[in-house]
Amino acid sequence: MTHQVDMAGARKRRPVKTIATITLILASLAILLALGTWQMERLHWKEGLLADIAERRSAVPVPLGDIERLAANGGDIEYRRVALSGTFDHTKERHFFATFQGQTGFYVYTPLILSDGRALLVNRGFIPYEMKEVSTRTAGEVAGEQRLTGYARSRLAQKPSSIVPDNDIAKNIFFWKDLDVMASSSGLDPAKTLPFFVDVDDQVQNPGGWPKGGVTQFDLPKSHLQYAFTWYGLAAALVAVVIGAWWRRRRPATP
Repeated sequence: MTHQVDMAGARKRRPVKTIATITLILASLAILLALGTWQMERLHWKEGLLADIAERRSAVPVPLGDIERLAANGGDIEYRRVALSGTFDHTKERHFFATFQGQTGFYVYTPLILSDGRALLVNRGFIPYEMKEVSTRTAGEVAGEQRLTGYARSRLAQKPSSIVPDNDIAKNIFFWKDLDVMASSSGLDPAKTLPFFVDVDDQVQNPGGWPKGGVTQFDLPKSHLQYAFTWYGLAAALVAVVIGAWWRRRRPATP
């Protein structure tokens, strides 16, 4: 009698277990397909962004005032070509920790004082780590009015990641481009500092070779297709496993 009750209970639980298994499989499949589709959408977005960057790189440089107006209206200024002029204040340069062509060093951000007295932090280029002190590259500390071309770069609203170290203000070493702190720590008036950066292009050749201009990075990681194939592959593998399990259960038992 007890055995019959146990068998009846097992038969009642079996449909519930089957429904739960099917629900889990369908949910997992939906998640994998959604992740694959999301990566494909990210790929199309990234390709559009790279095409936009390529178009901006080949454009004729516009006056700095055009970039200012675009930024003030909430427009996208990133990588737009710009022409500007002013005088560098080398006593206030800031150092951003970076690597360039496999070498460790810094990008040198120097305030460019404009004709109206305002300042713009300009990335003049790369210097090796051992050339952090200005005394090692005095030839590159150009004087007088400079006419430059480069790329507008947006400011960062916050530290890009928790794994990025905090900026070391005392040692003048920045690990992320905090425009307000870079300006204030150099003694600039934030109210008279433009709210974006400019990277000089490779047309700027400094005496002595340092800083080395043209360090803007245009290559963006584009591994979305690989990730999409991974998620779709896992979805296909899940379907194959389910079909295989179903087929084995359908086959007649061997005597």
